[in-house]
Amino acid sequence: MGNNGVSQAVARRIALDTPSTETLRPIAIEAPVAIEYNGIGYAVMMATPADLEDFATGLTLSEGLASIDAIEHIDIHPVEGGWIVRITLPQDALEPVLARARTRVSESSCGLCGMDNIEQVLRPLPAVTSRIATSRAALDAALAALPAHQPLSDATGAVHAAAFCAPDGRILFAREDVGRHNALDKLIGALARSGTSADAGFILLTSRCSYELVEKTVRANCPLLVTISAPTSLAVDRAQAAGLTLVALARRDSMLVLSDPHGSIS
Repeated sequence: MGNNGVSQAVARRIALDTPSTETLRPIAIEAPVAIEYNGIGYAVMMATPADLEDFATGLTLSEGLASIDAIEHIDIHPVEGGWIVRITLPQDALEPVLARARTRVSESSCGLCGMDNIEQVLRPLPAVTSRIATSRAALDAALAALPAHQPLSDATGAVHAAAFCAPDGRILFAREDVGRHNALDKLIGALARSGTSADAGFILLTSRCSYELVEKTVRANCPLLVTISAPTSLAVDRAQAAGLTLVALARRDSMLVLSDPHGSIS
């Protein structure tokens, strides 16, 4: 849409022993993005309005609503206060959307409400069938290269990044958003729209590792997830159950391998 996700705000900079000064500060845009499927309201996400075609595609895939081939069209409309993303699917492919939309009606702000939703969250994930052979040096190379792929973060210091890396650590795709889940959905969508299979490399995230990020990675059939911050217990459990290799607290000097069922990292 040509929106780079950055706004500007006038601020007063204060520091010790120096006069305050007025400055124009780049600010990451956070705006409501309404998602519709065939005119049916599905969700309103707080997101950075850049790469919204990728976001809509990735959300559709990671939520298990439809395949990439079923997405007929994506229309993006700026409206007062936010954005509307309208996704068109074949009428006979709408049942997953309708079922999930009905579930969302009963969800609370925390995302869970009642036993049915607990069972839904803990339902078994598909097993990761892809494999990767990589190394500690390759993960280090990806970490070193990542800042060059984070223009929004460089400008604002307020967004997450999700990157897709070749087994040797080269970064092939990267997307940014104020929300870590959104950044990953954008990345998954970018891969799908370009015809790139997520099983050919690994995903690197500039965030803590929550179970939702593990699940999105598993559903993309990517064999390895690397995050720069710590994981939650459920994230580790879900990764191990699905056969996903999981690395967290990734730093240039050390990292934690929490799941590596196939000996992927040498």
